[in-house]
Amino acid sequence: MNYYIVIPAHNEEAFIALTLDSLISQTVLPKKVVIVNDNSTDKTAEIVTAYAKENPFISLVNKTSSAIHLPGSKVIQAFHKGFETLDEEYDVIVKLDADLILPNNYFETILNIFEKDATIGMAGGFAYIEKNGEWILENLTDKDHIRGAFKAYKKACFQQIGNLKPAMGWDTVDELLSKFYGWKVVTDASLIVKHLKPTGANYNKTARYKQGEAFYTLGYGFLITSIASAKLAMMKKKPLLFLDYIKGFWKAKAAKTPLLVTAEQAKFIRKYRLKKMKEKIF
Repeated sequence: MNYYIVIPAHNEEAFIALTLDSLISQTVLPKKVVIVNDNSTDKTAEIVTAYAKENPFISLVNKTSSAIHLPGSKVIQAFHKGFETLDEEYDVIVKLDADLILPNNYFETILNIFEKDATIGMAGGFAYIEKNGEWILENLTDKDHIRGAFKAYKKACFQQIGNLKPAMGWDTVDELLSKFYGWKVVTDASLIVKHLKPTGANYNKTARYKQGEAFYTLGYGFLITSIASAKLAMMKKKPLLFLDYIKGFWKAKAAKTPLLVTAEQAKFIRKYRLKKMKEKIF
């Protein structure tokens, strides 16, 4: 099995060498790694160029975009730019962040997961962050969700869900659509990924409303949005975020923001989400 990796990177000079070191140390090496230098003003491009000289499977693509950090759209537009440079000779496509340290057996394990079961469409490990000198689980999501920082897709699944959506919520809608089409999403707790920059570190007020908008565009409806917003605000230990999320939902609804899914997919998503919520309560 061949796997290709696309890494969007914006001002990641502090971390990207660590990420690339962990990639060139993999027990099964990637066939291609494309780093998309998205408007960086630091030494990101120079660092990547140095690695590309030593490792022919690494390449650099430069992209210009606005400096404003908007979760979802900016990073996936960069992913698309990198993906466009690749051929079709991959079995697995990976979207990776530029601030990770992966265990050496990460991709060997992921490929084994895919090989064992033809119905598995997505696979990933777990994100850990450093607190007081210890690496602890970055507890922002359920155990059956793969973090947006390290997404691996089987080719057929990736094509069926229609690539990644350039909007906040892309890393939830990909899994929901995978399930809609009958694919399994698998996580492996033995794969500990060190996440060097905690999620949401750069988000501003606009971005906070974006979360509520994302719930709307996923077709959640108000009830599921309220429950999901309360849960996320509590997980982040910032209860007032709940109000931002709800405000974002109503703003998106009032603006008639287009959904990321069809009416049929939205119906499936609501049914699936409610089922999962009931399972947790009972």
